[in-house]
Amino acid sequence: MKLGARELHEGGRPFVVAEIGVNYYDIAQKDGITPMEAAKLLVKEAADAGVDGVKFQSYKAEKLASKNSPAYWDTAEEPTQSQYELFKKFDKFGEGEFKELAEYCSEQNVMFLSTPFDEESADFLDPLMPVFKISSSDITNLPFIKHIAGKNKPIFLSTGASTVDEIKEAVSTINDQGERDIVIMHCILNYPTKNNDANLGMIKHLKQLFPKYLIGYSDHTLPDSNMLILTTAYLFGASVIEKHFTLDKSLQGNDHYHSMDPNDLRRFVRNIELLEEIVGMDEKEPLDSEEPARRYARRSIVAKMDIAEDAIITKEMLTFKRPGTGISPTLLDEVVGKRAKKAIGVDEIVTWELLT
Repeated sequence: MKLGARELHEGGRPFVVAEIGVNYYDIAQKDGITPMEAAKLLVKEAADAGVDGVKFQSYKAEKLASKNSPAYWDTAEEPTQSQYELFKKFDKFGEGEFKELAEYCSEQNVMFLSTPFDEESADFLDPLMPVFKISSSDITNLPFIKHIAGKNKPIFLSTGASTVDEIKEAVSTINDQGERDIVIMHCILNYPTKNNDANLGMIKHLKQLFPKYLIGYSDHTLPDSNMLILTTAYLFGASVIEKHFTLDKSLQGNDHYHSMDPNDLRRFVRNIELLEEIVGMDEKEPLDSEEPARRYARRSIVAKMDIAEDAIITKEMLTFKRPGTGISPTLLDEVVGKRAKKAIGVDEIVTWELLT
């Protein structure tokens, strides 16, 4: 599946998405800059750290949540008690702002993505993005999924808090509008996700259930010091990896506390680069670099004693020593019973030329 930055395929390097979301509002307030300046700063930092794509969120609070919608996040980190109240703080950007961000992402050579949460947002984002992202929260919003699928673009489908039947119904709804590429994203819809709730083994289960599709991972755990959670997700088969991104994990509110920062992102990218380097071939065979070891670290059949000319070779006359430039010990039975063409000195490597 070609998604702009690179072709996604089984076993290849993952497509890494930094989920900026709406974190730029808090960065703007902290740094005394405009939200657009902060959003571009986050894009630049993510691009410099090695991501393939950055993702925002496009919504209007009144279209997303009723005023009676309760919080479902860690209110010790984000004290807002109402979803409507929270989303209202971060819904100022519209079509013009996202178009500007898409153009800036193109300049930074990263893919622009933004998750739409209503049909109007999906419509104005359509010409700006090569792929749509459907939030876990909308996996049962089949009319909305049908609307997005009608755009006839690849789709990243998050599956947090979903049953297998719900995932299958969402995939079926997409394909009813025409077959296309889908990345099914394992996700735990809990902020932050405890490590023992990450359940990365579900990636393997999704690969078994949906062999036609690529599987990804959208992460909400707290970043670990070596970024092993994301690295393990890749090793388990995640072709797309998405994680929230900030420039300051200490900021209170919204998604900063479970986000990765540029240093975390660089660490993860280095992990992937190392794995790309060391994973190598799928089939076992000796390498060219091992040829000296094959010749000199293996053993040959060697005379254990002086062997007279015309003597019949017995096992007792032989031993096995390095280097491996003579007859291999695997051919011992072919050597035993041969006759020495000439005298063979003790510790001499036995060769076929010495036998008859």
